[in-house]
Formats: sequence, C-alpha cells, structure tokens
Amino acid sequence: MPPAETSRQPSKPEFPTPPGEHWIEALDNGSHVLIRPLQAKDRQREKAFIERLSPESRHFRFLCQVKEPGEAMLDQLMMVDQNRQAAYVALAHVDGELQEVGISRYAACVGKDECECAVTVLDSWQHHGLGQLLLRHLIDHAKAKGFRQMYSIDSAANQPMRDLAKAAGFTTASDPDDLSQVIHLLILS
Repeated sequence: MPPAETSRQPSKPEFPTPPGEHWIEALDNGSHVLIRPLQAKDRQREKAFIERLSPESRHFRFLCQVKEPGEAMLDQLMMVDQNRQAAYVALAHVDGELQEVGISRYAACVGKDECECAVTVLDSWQHHGLGQLLLRHLIDHAKAKGFRQMYSIDSAANQPMRDLAKAAGFTTASDPDDLSQVIHLLILS
C-alpha cells in the first residue's frame, strides 16, 4: 500500500475499506448478490438506489419523506470510517447494470458502546433473505469492533423491519418519546 499523501487535503475524506472483504451470497429465490463495504465509488449507485425506493420504503428508511437525496445527504451517507460507522452494500446485475439493491449501516453513539443501525432493501428485492444477510454482516462487524448493543428506531408501521429485527434476536418496544415509532434492541455481548 503506498504511503498517504501529505501535501494536499482531499475535498471529501475517503475512508479505507478492508482490502478484498466481500461475499457472494445466494438469496432465497436463487439469485446472487455481492455484499461488500460501501466505497466512495458507490456514491451514484447510492443516489440511484434511494431514488428507486418506493415512497413508503423511503419514508421507513429516513422517517420522513425524501423525494431526491441532496448532496449534503449523500455526503453524510457516504462518510463511513469502518470503526465508528460501517456500511455494507448489496450489488446485483439488473438489466445488464451493476446496481445497489440493499444496504445496511450503523453509526456509533457518542461516548457509548452502542450503535444505531438501519437496513434498507429495494422493494423488488424484499422477502428473499437479503435484509437478513445484510444485517448479519453488520452485527458481525459491530461485535468485532466491541459494541455491546445495537438498536434501530423505526416506524411502528414498518412490519418488514419488525419481522427482520425479531428474526435477528432484537427485542422491540414502543418509543417513549414518539408512539408512532418503535425501538428494536439487540445485546451484542
């Protein structure tokens, strides 16, 4: 690996990705996806992925209505350092193009040994086990980094996330600050 350049500062930080870390995973319907850490080169794929989500899926992911992701949102979503944040992207060939079909991510809570997570799967790829695979990789990474618990705040109407959380061993409770939301919690250690 070449040494880091010190003479100039990049306009946007790029974080290292573990070299070669990736998995080819089979889904319940027999199709295959490539799962690997999110990389800077995935920025346009991430934008296109969000735009392809149904309005309901976008609402469930961001807990608000997002029509089109702006540059500031993309900057935030792409900033992953693999220590305090992690993101795994699922890629598949769709109509001859390599597209993002799912993503899982977590961000560490400041000063705590817990992290908040999210899993999003393109509507047409749901119900084939992709969310479970993405969440499993995310949980394994969080455990390896020493986090003690992982949680997700979701719409109470998001039944697919409730089912996914239950299957992964999370407990679910109403959000005491907002009854339209639930909190899924998983003890990692």
